[in-house]
Amino acid sequence: MSESLSFPGIEPPSPALSARLGELADYFAAPAAGRLTEEQRALSLGIARRLVADVAARIDPGVDSAGLWADWLRSGVPSAARLASICFARAEEHRWRTLSAERTVPAPLTHELDEEDPGVEAVGPMTAREQAYLTLRIADRRRFDAYGQPKLAIADLDSEIFRAVLHDVAAWQLAAVSIDTGRAMDLGGAVRTAVEQQSDAPGMTAAAIAYHDAVGDALPDAARAAIAAHDWPALIALAAGAQRRVYADMALAFVTAETAALPSLLAPLQIDRDALAPLEASLAMLPSRAVSDGHGSAAEAGR
Repeated sequence: MSESLSFPGIEPPSPALSARLGELADYFAAPAAGRLTEEQRALSLGIARRLVADVAARIDPGVDSAGLWADWLRSGVPSAARLASICFARAEEHRWRTLSAERTVPAPLTHELDEEDPGVEAVGPMTAREQAYLTLRIADRRRFDAYGQPKLAIADLDSEIFRAVLHDVAAWQLAAVSIDTGRAMDLGGAVRTAVEQQSDAPGMTAAAIAYHDAVGDALPDAARAAIAAHDWPALIALAAGAQRRVYADMALAFVTAETAALPSLLAPLQIDRDALAPLEASLAMLPSRAVSDGHGSAAEAGR
């Protein structure tokens, strides 16, 4: 006869054991689903590390962000559930754009240049559309570090997520300076200042909406040109602006969409079905893509 035994006083499982059990539970829940590749793990982890370093620098340039990250790797990253989605979205967009650039030779980016002579630099002030496109490109560039590695720009973070990471970093730093009352007070002030200054630089969502609005009635032509040029940030921006969606959410929708769902996803851009061919081809070659229905992409199935 077997009995259910319990032993009072047993400590709760370690973070490592909890993580393993959580991963196993996820596997049991969907054993046929594709799992993260090492590339996807490394990209997402690197994006999270760079975000933590950027947030730490906003609080105090003297924060030992390397030591902080090492501690969190041992004990678990706080706000992990919140960070997972945004880091994965940024990583998948980066994988898509990198692979597309490596395997294709897109048409030149001429849709924002002088239509009469694309090879000649336009004379005079930029149009509202050209200025909006430049602002979009600048906002996109902020999502890379000095070495060209993908990261999350502070301006693109949801305010709740930004505050959560700020408080996590501040709590870690507070433990190190708790005996110094003056530094602890400065830390609190730095957190408040960082929150207030988050919106100083325009993020991708604001830039996307501004670009969409500046394009105006030329939206279908701009979208077709972006697809032909494999200018995926511009295409995502136009779609996000048309639907008033967060840029990162729109990007994730692209990289996880089944081919059959793309026309519906891009319906607000009013482009014909044939114009989607380069987009469909670029997404189809992305390995280990987490397509929305959970069955895997064509590229994944062929591996």
